[in-house]
Amino acid sequence: MLVLSSPSGAGKTTLSRMLMEQDNGIVMSVSATTRRRRPGETEGTDYFFVDDGRFDQMVGDGEFLEHATVFEHRYGTPAAPVRAALAQGRDVLFDIDWQGAQQLKEVAREDVASIFILPPSMDELERRLRARAQDLEDIVLRRMAKAADEMSHWAEYDYILVNDEADESLNAVFTILEAERMKRPRQAGLAEFVMNLQPAD
Repeated sequence: MLVLSSPSGAGKTTLSRMLMEQDNGIVMSVSATTRRRRPGETEGTDYFFVDDGRFDQMVGDGEFLEHATVFEHRYGTPAAPVRAALAQGRDVLFDIDWQGAQQLKEVAREDVASIFILPPSMDELERRLRARAQDLEDIVLRRMAKAADEMSHWAEYDYILVNDEADESLNAVFTILEAERMKRPRQAGLAEFVMNLQPAD
């Protein structure tokens, strides 16, 4: 489970999309959310869009690996698709905030590698938020105000990445992903392979 977190506008969604396009061994975890669908978003691909009642039911039934409230909207990661992907030997990418990352580590610490993405500067963060043209002015200002709090959690992550240029940042994410894949506990069948290399008595 590879977690990407960042303040809004620092680039986690862009990097997630680029990673998915270039690596067939990883699948995106699709979150459920109570926020309204934005133009161009697809049900089941970008999010599962649910109302508060359905979200409460999913929490009560234990369907989420993690869930949190962000900017007055609720987000949660359904557990079943993640477990199915892992059982098939796929890696799973999570685009979640620090609250979700903490909860995910509580339930699956050994399976989680986490990256926190920082902007090169606060001025650049604000420029990117405005360039998206997705949010009203008051939302942009709220996201900027919340960014400092989000960035205060950087030390809880395994890796820190300053996202100055997207292609360079993507290469860094690939390096981290490949290193995590090579860790001994994650190499399925390794013990049997080594045993077969050793001569029989």
